[in-house]
Amino acid sequence: MDIGAPQREALLTPVPIGKRPRFRRLRLAVLAVALLLGIGLTTRWLHWQLTHVVLDDARVASDMVLLASRVPGWVEALPVTAGDRLAAGALLVQIDPREQALAVAELDAQIEGIAARRSELEARLTMIDRVSGSQHDAARATLDAARAALLAAQSDRVFAISELGRAEGLIAAGAGTRQRLEQLHALSSQAEQRVTSRAAEIRNAEAMIAVAQASREEMQVLARQIDSLGPQARELAARRGRAALDLADRSIRMPFDGVVDRIFLDPGEYVLAGQRIILVHDPAQVRVEANVRETDLRYFRPGTSVRVSVDAWPGRVFEGVVDRVVEAATSEFALLPSANPSGNFTRITQRMPLRVQLTPRPEPGILRPGMLVRVEAEARD
Repeated sequence: MDIGAPQREALLTPVPIGKRPRFRRLRLAVLAVALLLGIGLTTRWLHWQLTHVVLDDARVASDMVLLASRVPGWVEALPVTAGDRLAAGALLVQIDPREQALAVAELDAQIEGIAARRSELEARLTMIDRVSGSQHDAARATLDAARAALLAAQSDRVFAISELGRAEGLIAAGAGTRQRLEQLHALSSQAEQRVTSRAAEIRNAEAMIAVAQASREEMQVLARQIDSLGPQARELAARRGRAALDLADRSIRMPFDGVVDRIFLDPGEYVLAGQRIILVHDPAQVRVEANVRETDLRYFRPGTSVRVSVDAWPGRVFEGVVDRVVEAATSEFALLPSANPSGNFTRITQRMPLRVQLTPRPEPGILRPGMLVRVEAEARD
């Protein structure tokens, strides 16, 4: 079936003369609308370019916290992986704590021994205080009684001696009897013995008082021993605190509600003191850092409102404010100095670092450190 010829005839069919001006006017109208739209868009773009300043050299940033180990040891457990969101206090790394746990237990036992020793000395001190006090009171009473008895015995002795003297005088005069004389000799000897006995009782009582006084001095010795336990207890407490701190440092925990960014070791590895372990950050504390040309610095003073757009979220705009501007150009922080010994000089516009705080803060996880952003501000002095 041949259908080619009719089509060629349709193409060769002339357009009526009356319809040509209508098509021409339609094309002119379309061209005019397109021209006006292009002029409008161009004008708007030029106006925006003249009234706004854009910083393309900007990124999302946060305080990246590098956690390191304060103590050496073997990594016993590593229950997290990169990208985990953890609450403050969650366990990140567990270093072998067995040796430090034993050290803490040993010091606890020594501290308990010091406490038991203190209790024993205090009990002995109380007992000696009571016993020595009773002994002293009893010896003092015995001494008083012995002194009184000594006075009575001395009076008896004087009386017996005087009676013996009168009896001897009567015997010499021939008026007395020999029996009476012998009785008075016996009474005089008994009185002398009672005086000697009472004197011995006095010395014994004085000796008992000396013993009680010695016991009181032993109390001072015990009191000094109790006082000496104080520094020992404080030393052991300090050592125990140091050992407990060493034990606690073997459990590295999340310092805040944050995200694990990178892990630098595996379970079973041996870490040294100061060795980096995990890199974390707080997603709720993200900010925008940019480098502004020194010629545009006047548009980004602290407090200036800006608009932030993120490449990862097209069409979404975040409001922010310039928080601070660093007081030195980025070239001043270069590792290699930019000396110019040759004398050749090329003037290059320097850049100043600045920081933008988003207001309000976006929900955690929307903006992540390292994302590329654009910062826009109105070009107003």
